[in-house]
Amino acid sequence: MSELTLDRVDPATPQDAPDAAELDGRLEAHRVELTGYCYRMLGSAFEAEDAVQETFIRAWRGLDRFEGRAKFRSWLYRIATNVCLDMRGASQRRARPIDLSPAGTTEQGLAPPLAEATWIEPVPDDRAVPSGGDPADVAVARESIRLAFVAALQHLPPRQRAVLILREVLRWKAEEVAELLDTSTASVNSALQRARSTLASRDVTVGSAKPLDDDQRALLGRYVEAFEQYDMDALTSLLHEDATWSMPPYELWLQTHRDIRSWCLGPGIGCRDSRLVPTMANGMPAFGQYKPAPDGGWEPWSLQVVEIVDDQISGITFFLDTARFFPLFGLPPRIEA
Repeated sequence: MSELTLDRVDPATPQDAPDAAELDGRLEAHRVELTGYCYRMLGSAFEAEDAVQETFIRAWRGLDRFEGRAKFRSWLYRIATNVCLDMRGASQRRARPIDLSPAGTTEQGLAPPLAEATWIEPVPDDRAVPSGGDPADVAVARESIRLAFVAALQHLPPRQRAVLILREVLRWKAEEVAELLDTSTASVNSALQRARSTLASRDVTVGSAKPLDDDQRALLGRYVEAFEQYDMDALTSLLHEDATWSMPPYELWLQTHRDIRSWCLGPGIGCRDSRLVPTMANGMPAFGQYKPAPDGGWEPWSLQVVEIVDDQISGITFFLDTARFFPLFGLPPRIEA
C-alpha cells in the first residue's frame, strides 16, 4: 500500500482552495471534528490534540500543493489520517481496566499503577463533538466517543479503524474512503466487513446517544446526593447488580455491590465528604470529584465518568490523573470551604 500524500486529492472545484491568509480560520473551523476523529483513532485526548496540531502544520506546509482539486475538508482528513497512522499511538492498544482482567475484590488491594499509554483516556464532549449540526449526526458523534466504543476500536488494525470511523460514524461513501486511503472500493468494503465483525463479536455497535431525559437527570441528582453524603445504601441502590467500578491507572476493578461498598468504606474512605462538579465526557455525564483537603476546602481526586443503562448506573470510571484531566475539562484546581 503506498503512503498517502498531501497533493493526491479528490476531484472538486478550484475555488475551494484557500490562500494562506484564510487558511488559519478554515483550519480552526474543522478543529473539533478532526479532534473527534483522531480521538477515536488514538484513544487519547492529548494524542488527538497533538495529531490535529500536526495536521494543521502539514496543511500549512502543503498549501502550495493543494491545487483545489479536492474539497478542503477531505484534504484535511487525508492529512489527519496520515498523521494518526504515523503516530505510535495508532498501533498501541489502549484499554479500560475491565478489558484487561476479571473483576477483583477489595481484599486484593491495588497493584502498582500501569503506564499512561495503557488506558483509554476521557475527552470533553465540546472538544470532540461539533455543536450546532444535524441532531442525528451529533447523537452518533457522542455515541462513538463512548469509552466502550473507543476501547472496542482499539481491537481493529489502524487502517480498519479509519475505514470504520469514516464509513459508519462520518458517513463517507466507500469511494471517498478509497480515494483518501489510496486503495480500492472493494478493499474498503472488505475492511469494513471485517471491522463490523470484530465489533459485533464484542457486542458493540454504532448507535445514537440520546440527550439525558428527566428520569436520568433525576437519577444523577440522587447519585450526587448519595455520593456526597457517602450513603452506601442509597448509592448502591442506583447501580445495576453488575455495575462496574474502575480506577485507571490501576488495573483492579470491582463489580458487586458488596465489593463496591467494602471499597468505599475501606481503602476509599478518604472520599467521604467529597464534592462533585458536573461536566460531560465521552458523550456521558461526568463529575469532577474533590475530596476534603487537609488544610480545608476540597482538592481534586478523580474525574468520574458515569454510564447509564435502563435508568440505572451501569458503570463508573474514576480517572485519577487529575493534574492532566482537570485542566482539560476546565475544572477548578480546588474548591474552597
